Amino acid sequence: MTNPDDDAVHRPAPMPDPQPDPQPHASSVDHAQAEAAAEPAPLFAPPGPRSWSVPGTGAAPTSPVTPHGPVPGAAPVSDNPFAAPHRPSAHASGVAHAPGSPYAPGTPGGAHVSHASSAHAPGPYAHGVPAAHASGPYAPGTHVAGPHAADPHGPHAPAGLVGPTAGPRRRRRTLSVAWVVPLVALALVAGVVGGVLGSRIGPDPHLADAGLPVAAAGSGSQSVDRAPDSVAGIASKVLPSVVSIQVDGPSGTATGSGFVLRQDGYVVTNNHVVADAADASTSITVTFSDGSEKPATIVGRTSEYDLAVVKVDVEGLTPLLLGDSDTVVVGDPVVAIGAPLGLAGTVTTGIVSALNRPVSAGDETDTAFINAIQTDAAINPGNSGGPLVDGSGAVIGINSAIAQPPGSLSEVGGSIGLGFAIPSNQVRRTAEQLIETGHATYPVIGVLLDQRYVGEGVAVSAVDRDGTPAITPDGPADRAGIHRGDIILAIDGRPVTDPDELIVAIRARTPGDTVVLHVRTGSDERDVRVRLDEGPAS
Repeated sequence: MTNPDDDAVHRPAPMPDPQPDPQPHASSVDHAQAEAAAEPAPLFAPPGPRSWSVPGTGAAPTSPVTPHGPVPGAAPVSDNPFAAPHRPSAHASGVAHAPGSPYAPGTPGGAHVSHASSAHAPGPYAHGVPAAHASGPYAPGTHVAGPHAADPHGPHAPAGLVGPTAGPRRRRRTLSVAWVVPLVALALVAGVVGGVLGSRIGPDPHLADAGLPVAAAGSGSQSVDRAPDSVAGIASKVLPSVVSIQVDGPSGTATGSGFVLRQDGYVVTNNHVVADAADASTSITVTFSDGSEKPATIVGRTSEYDLAVVKVDVEGLTPLLLGDSDTVVVGDPVVAIGAPLGLAGTVTTGIVSALNRPVSAGDETDTAFINAIQTDAAINPGNSGGPLVDGSGAVIGINSAIAQPPGSLSEVGGSIGLGFAIPSNQVRRTAEQLIETGHATYPVIGVLLDQRYVGEGVAVSAVDRDGTPAITPDGPADRAGIHRGDIILAIDGRPVTDPDELIVAIRARTPGDTVVLHVRTGSDERDVRVRLDEGPAS
């Protein structure tokens, strides 16, 4: 062999008689050294910021996934002339993801999938796994009978292995063709039958070889029975009665959700979903869970409660049961169903996060005041008008609004775990009025509140404003003895600290109900009973 330090040219020595090489293949040590010399490839690239777009704002950015590549390092060279040439492994030990890739962990937005390093089965290209040598003339420890074979008894092979043996020759028994043909045919049939039965009742042998878990027979997705109080059970019960609503008009298309209120075609939704349909050139289309579409007309709507009822010309629908929202407590599990961003039949889950949450939605001329149920179930644009149901599948609210952090960059907005629903008891009272009269009324106490007041409780305005008196003459508050500038501290024992809290607490009642207000005049505090009047129909 040439010495790298010698400049002379050497002529190779004559080849000696080939001897069986105990291990002519490249050893696992060569692989281990090459692998140790290489820089280990990181399993994942560090996370990076990424934003997801919503429909209409462009596709979400994507990054290519780094493909598997050869392991760095020089290929090991064997001095053995019989060694098979080494081929470097083509399998990387893991998948490296570029920052911003939708698969990179820690990337904001969406679910992240972490990829484990690739698992390679033992073989000649597996890292750190010794090369598998087949039995044969070059397998380690295999000796070939002949002049070079080791013989503890001398230069001749042991008796009985090489050459003729003494003694009478025994007669060999053979099978005739008449026996061989049926046996071969029987073996073929048995192999086919065994293969078919194995594929039907046994695990896939390829999956078993790869070490992958195999589901037991009969445990597939064909079984769809679920407990009635499970999320899947609730969804299967409620989904057939939930609809998608689309309003097409001169100003564009609006979408939302709703659910069947009566079997004769009445559907309830939010007012802001169908508000544009007041224009005669606007059409409303209701899409049912089976994909059928029907035109709809507005029966009645009210901006004060953000509720509306529409009707389709269909009989025999399955209505949802309106539950008692007064029995709901914080922590109760809930399920929200609707068509967020047009994705019909979407089911999300959560709990009741808070009750009696004052929510005002709309603008100054068209504001809804809702004594809302707060939930952390995901509610997004398009969920409006859809049901919020309890563990029995009864409707406890209609999803109506979501909160967004101040300064949010999103034009559309999305769930941050703060969703609000109109309580079902309010829905029942208002929907009945809309069906019967086409209009809805709301209760009032007959005072003008001071929106600029800062302090404990809520202040009655001390002056008239824009032609509206601070105290309505002969109104509920006037008859109860409430004066200009009084401070209302609580309603029915529940403290109020914001005008909207008092408004939604009153709107949650019915005209004719009596409430108890805790009022302070100067330094004097007292309880005042007020019988609510009916506000103008809307």
